[in-house]
Amino acid sequence: MDLNQKRTKPTSQKSTIFPDEVLEPVLSLITSHKDRSSVSLVCKDWYNAERWTRRHVFIGNCYSVTPEIVAKRFPYITSLTIKGKPRFSDFNLVPEDWGADVFPWLTVLATAYPFLQELRFKRMAVSDESLEFLATRFTEFKALSLLSCDGFSTDGLKAVATHCRNLTELDLHENGIDDLGGDWLSCFPESLTSLEVLNFASLNGEVSFDALEKLVARCKSLRVLKVNRNISLDQLQKLLLRAPQLTELGTGTFTQELVTRPVTELESTFRNCKNLLTISGLWDTNSHYLPVIYPACENLTYLNLSYATLRSFELAMLLMHCKSLRRLWVLDTVGDKGLQAIGSCCPLLEELRVFPADPFDQEAAGVTESGFVAVSRGCPKLHYVLYFCHQMTNEAVATIVQNCPDFTHFRLCIMSPGRPDYLTNEPMDEAFGAVVRTCPKLQRLAVSGLLTDLTFEYVGKYAKNLETLSVAFAGSSDLGLKSVLGGCPKLRKLEIRDCPFGNSALLSGLTKYESMRSLWMSACNLTMNGCRVLAKEMPRLNVEVMKDEDSEDSQAHKVYIYRTVAGPRRDAPPFVLTL
Repeated sequence: MDLNQKRTKPTSQKSTIFPDEVLEPVLSLITSHKDRSSVSLVCKDWYNAERWTRRHVFIGNCYSVTPEIVAKRFPYITSLTIKGKPRFSDFNLVPEDWGADVFPWLTVLATAYPFLQELRFKRMAVSDESLEFLATRFTEFKALSLLSCDGFSTDGLKAVATHCRNLTELDLHENGIDDLGGDWLSCFPESLTSLEVLNFASLNGEVSFDALEKLVARCKSLRVLKVNRNISLDQLQKLLLRAPQLTELGTGTFTQELVTRPVTELESTFRNCKNLLTISGLWDTNSHYLPVIYPACENLTYLNLSYATLRSFELAMLLMHCKSLRRLWVLDTVGDKGLQAIGSCCPLLEELRVFPADPFDQEAAGVTESGFVAVSRGCPKLHYVLYFCHQMTNEAVATIVQNCPDFTHFRLCIMSPGRPDYLTNEPMDEAFGAVVRTCPKLQRLAVSGLLTDLTFEYVGKYAKNLETLSVAFAGSSDLGLKSVLGGCPKLRKLEIRDCPFGNSALLSGLTKYESMRSLWMSACNLTMNGCRVLAKEMPRLNVEVMKDEDSEDSQAHKVYIYRTVAGPRRDAPPFVLTL
């Protein structure tokens, strides 16, 4: 299909100020899907111009619309991003066979968009048959990204490697892949030289290193390479000698036993990688070989150490070479001293994520409020934080947000549910009250600890730009949720688990839900009758109840509510009741 073919424009009673020859080239420069959606609402002429010029579509919920509706609305898209299961599926709260299969989408897309070039799926069910269909039906296909997807194996990757002869990107991140062998890399044809992004870090098994080395050598435009932990330092060095132009690198294992080359030789190889901006991986690293990457750290803006169990002194030594960092992910093995090093060495830091090395070990020292405070003092540009810890205080959080008032994302996870301020034994209400009062740009908030309805009163009153709220083991009564639904004018996603909110709270949001993308509530006090009332009052919402084998008939243990123009979904399994 010719994307530039002439089309007949319907006659309108009032001509637009801008002719199509002016308006469409201007709109084609707008890349934000939010901005383009706003443009389409200006008038009918702008709606049509935006429709014809749209090349990329983002769908935040695969059941909010049908592929047929998308194809009718946007006839010339070349790139599509689709999200599937609710985010709580990451915590095993959504059954594996819940849905979000990509195949119904692919069958429609293959007919409507034979020229499709990019597909990006998140939390979708992807089978080997779907990957083979994709690889054989889209002749101009270039980029495939699978994030937190499941259902496929390396046989599906073989089909992609074999048939997608113009591939520029294969990005496999945090997927549940059935690894049937590493020879899938051998299926890339020798004529393929276009690859720019290759990420297979989430595969567990061995891969054909010979095939990988040849692929990297002939793809001169490769800029992102992320390998799995089975690639040794010796092998990594060979790859880096073939691709010194990389901007993003995900390493394999960093254990001493697998390395035969001198440290100086490895350091020299990393020194020649002058374009590196991102490093991740570093599995099983140790202090003897970590200095190997020091020469490549000067220009790094993103360092992902979430698989590296570093100690505080190891992190401190590394950060001395990373003066340009904007993003940093670490494990809590670095301790508070490691976080103090972050505050001392990373004045430009904008994003910090601290993950637990063992989330089930309640005796682990981990990190505390003092480390968090130290980071906030030394990193005034910090605006995104995800922080797992065992203890926190109201005073510490208030100090943190005073030091960094530009937070847009504040996700604090105190891993012991219902834990109060450990110094005063008071609820953590004032901590999150300080967050929403002090941070007017806040868009995403995750709360934890001992929280009463007062926290949610603060959120509803002050969080005027909040879009996503995640709540677990918190609240006193329905008043808490009512406060949030009565405030927060920009709220789009609300995720709640193990809270005392019931039908009254649920039904208080009747005027809010159609402007939101979704609401998840599990292990709350909802009943089937309450959900039926909501479904009756709001017919444009899908109200889905997931029934467990041991759940009472009158109770709604897991409820997923989302707006849709597609009506009830057609592939709901028996345990999903659409009301």
